[in-house]
Amino acid sequence: MKLEPPAPRGAPAGVSGDPMSQYNPQAYADLHKGMRIIAADLKTEAGQKALHRELAKADILITSFRPSAIEKLGLGWKPLHKRYPTLSQIAIVGSPGDRAEEPGHDLTYLAENDLITGLDLPATLYADMAGSLMASEAVLQATLNQYVTGKGVLLEVALSDAAEYLALPRHWGLTKSTGPVGGAHAGYGVYACKDGRVAVAALEPHFAARLCEAAGMGLLGSNAKTLIGDFFRSQTRRQLDSLAASKDLPLHTMDRWTASDYW
Repeated sequence: MKLEPPAPRGAPAGVSGDPMSQYNPQAYADLHKGMRIIAADLKTEAGQKALHRELAKADILITSFRPSAIEKLGLGWKPLHKRYPTLSQIAIVGSPGDRAEEPGHDLTYLAENDLITGLDLPATLYADMAGSLMASEAVLQATLNQYVTGKGVLLEVALSDAAEYLALPRHWGLTKSTGPVGGAHAGYGVYACKDGRVAVAALEPHFAARLCEAAGMGLLGSNAKTLIGDFFRSQTRRQLDSLAASKDLPLHTMDRWTASDYW
């Protein structure tokens, strides 16, 4: 069950108090399939009553406010735990601990973890999506704790922590330009082909050997990127798809990329 603010006055049918229902109705619909939704203004007495009716029946409360907003809504952990000792709370915040009051968004959390390259926006909302998985894990952890102790627990999930976790391969150097999955390995990259692009992940020695054989070259050397690039440019997507199937290569072809695809 989700409790969200009432729709704005004069809003068209189908629009709720969740801003996503306004700027991306399809995403809102997908995310709320099978979910019971209650509209309530938590700043009113009626809204508070609706909230506590649900809390009395709930096992887990998931929030996504700054700590100061949580306190203003009367949902601070101490009074909440005293009133509902078996209820657990998963508090989703932007940054952990003392930084939880700082404004931020997926983009800024990725930026502070060196996950933004150039001026291009990320292809998806990495911190948000990873954070949702971390929240799911926290729900399981809280449920297990309830089963063992019979008491609720407060767990914090920070989206900046999710971004930091996703950035570990970059921190280790794996995805930097000098790393094996950042561009240094000729068998792992994105190349142009005759009618599109190809993503190839021939990283392991046996895959790299098959790729070199298909490209008519010896083992990967200093000019391997040039030779592999020349080979891919001579092939169509259909030819490369067939090659991937026949040679058991980790290879996926794609359309040509244009800036208009994303802007």
